[in-house]
Amino acid sequence: MHSRATLKLLEKYNLIDSAKSNSTIFKRVLKECLNATKEEVLIIGDEGHENRRIAALMATSYYIAARDLGLNVNLVMQKPKTKGDDADENVINSLENLKKGSIIVLNLSNRLGSIKDLGKSYRKFIKSRSHRFVSTPKIGKLTNDKFSLLANSINIDYKALQEKSKQIKQIFDDAKELHVTSPGGTDFYMNIKDKNAVRNDGDYTKPASGGNIPAGEVYIPPYGKKYVYGKIVIDATSSHKEGSTPVKTPITLTVEKGKVIEITGGKEADTLKLTLDWAEAKAKHPWGIRRIGEFGIGLNPNARIVGATIIDEKVIGTAHFALGSNYWFGGTIYAIIHLDQIFRNPTVHVDGEILKV
Repeated sequence: MHSRATLKLLEKYNLIDSAKSNSTIFKRVLKECLNATKEEVLIIGDEGHENRRIAALMATSYYIAARDLGLNVNLVMQKPKTKGDDADENVINSLENLKKGSIIVLNLSNRLGSIKDLGKSYRKFIKSRSHRFVSTPKIGKLTNDKFSLLANSINIDYKALQEKSKQIKQIFDDAKELHVTSPGGTDFYMNIKDKNAVRNDGDYTKPASGGNIPAGEVYIPPYGKKYVYGKIVIDATSSHKEGSTPVKTPITLTVEKGKVIEITGGKEADTLKLTLDWAEAKAKHPWGIRRIGEFGIGLNPNARIVGATIIDEKVIGTAHFALGSNYWFGGTIYAIIHLDQIFRNPTVHVDGEILKV
């Protein structure tokens, strides 16, 4: 499905006006985050599901924005993909035919799908072609009426966010230990000696760079496992095999030597347990499934908790720990999962000093 067919699809579901009215916000991403000028711009989206077509709405908003900016833009759409699916041929062909140094914009109900002969890793493909990209995956459970909340989380002061994220990254980079507490009951210690934090702040202007939109977090892997311990209480959003869920009954994770040894709570805790059991049964090397792989803190002033990790982990006034893989940002854990668990109102002590956000 290409540009004209996508516009007709949105017209069919009375969504085209929403895409048009929000396109100005998406111009900011193209100009401020990607510094798009004369490059080819490939926008990839999917059709979504009934009353859950935010991926298509985003893709169309980007397309209208790029067209209004006079950019060399192409929009391709596919069916929603789950783990194990291949991307549609029109998507793979469009990626293959892109000139080096182009821009890719992903808007996905779940995931892109395998890009086959182009490589097992999307990020390695990006690096090999010197492309730049932004990505908004796993938004397929959000209903259409949440689009305005998503758009608002993108409509931020990126320079201010980048200054704040640089400050926090430097503090984390220079630190040895984090002690994280919350009113919900979190009381957790994590050694971060000699580790480097990662900024997700919307600065994707360099070749081979890219990241999430909405932007707004700084995150860091732990150093080893010996001094990674305590209690984590999840009271915002929990990621699992089927996506992410707002937490009604808090989930308590007990961690010793970097590994989750107990999970208690209600229905959401049971879902997380089942996901970890599934991952351990599926993995060739299951040792990393229950390991704490990341601590991150939200910095986006416009984001609100909506039940989608890609947005919720960016909300200022939240923090998150992730279970599983972290090898791609300086960690030592290789796993088939990376599951963010988000909680509210954290206090972060960095080598004994309270972090000001």
